[in-house]
Amino acid sequence: MQTKAQTDIHVVGSREIPHMAGAPILSVEDLTVTYGEVHAVDSISFHLEEGDQVAVIGPNGAGKSTLFKAIAGVLRPARGEVRIGGFQPTGHICIAYIPQRSQIDWTFPVTVMDVVMMGRIGRLGWLRRPRKRDKDFVRECLAVVRMDPLADRQIGGLSGGEQQRMFIARALAQEAELMLMDEVMAACDTPSQEEIFRILQTLKDRNVTVLVSTHDLEEAASRFDRVMLLNRELIGFGSSEEVFTAERLKKAYGGHLRLVNTPGGTLILNDSCCEGGGASNG
Repeated sequence: MQTKAQTDIHVVGSREIPHMAGAPILSVEDLTVTYGEVHAVDSISFHLEEGDQVAVIGPNGAGKSTLFKAIAGVLRPARGEVRIGGFQPTGHICIAYIPQRSQIDWTFPVTVMDVVMMGRIGRLGWLRRPRKRDKDFVRECLAVVRMDPLADRQIGGLSGGEQQRMFIARALAQEAELMLMDEVMAACDTPSQEEIFRILQTLKDRNVTVLVSTHDLEEAASRFDRVMLLNRELIGFGSSEEVFTAERLKKAYGGHLRLVNTPGGTLILNDSCCEGGGASNG
């Protein structure tokens, strides 16, 4: 495969906007998003460079999905701004938003190949038919995520891990430079999670920037360059050692988190224990 990656579950834009030389791939300044009178995210600021891989951690209702949708340009902020390569997110096709699996209609009669080909719409335009080189490129993207043998399978017949890999292939087909993965590990067994981590390493090698929301603190600490601790406001952003302090974790999780000292270190019990998750050592 050539170049970097690009797509989402719906195409964010339909034209390509060049990036400003020297600008961060993602810059978020004083971002506030409201639902009525409720602040879903409040005064968040950070920036990412090309190739960064960041885990976004926080309890249910912390604003992780809202943050991703605002970055993708799906939600309009009440205050602040998002810039992709120095420009507003609207119109970019370099952003891939991969939503939670629960937001998808898996009974819709389309194949894996159909879904991944949708990632080419931003490049082709809505009325142009895919060319042979587009079909070849899509098959290359499927091969990267080891889904090429399942190209003709109906999406409803896929496992949870296969569904997530299909959407990552769609992002590759879009040639996304920034991928926003919302709970991509949810409903995936251990082999499927390991396969997704292999793909994330491939994306890193291609200099694709990735934000992944997760409930697993241990996974975030051990697998990602940096972590973002969020509960409507930005509580911490940096290395796991800097961010996962007792004070910050208690601020983020409140009564849903317990720190238990053990001979092997501090055991962190968080709200994921109530969602089929578990404990993690910090």
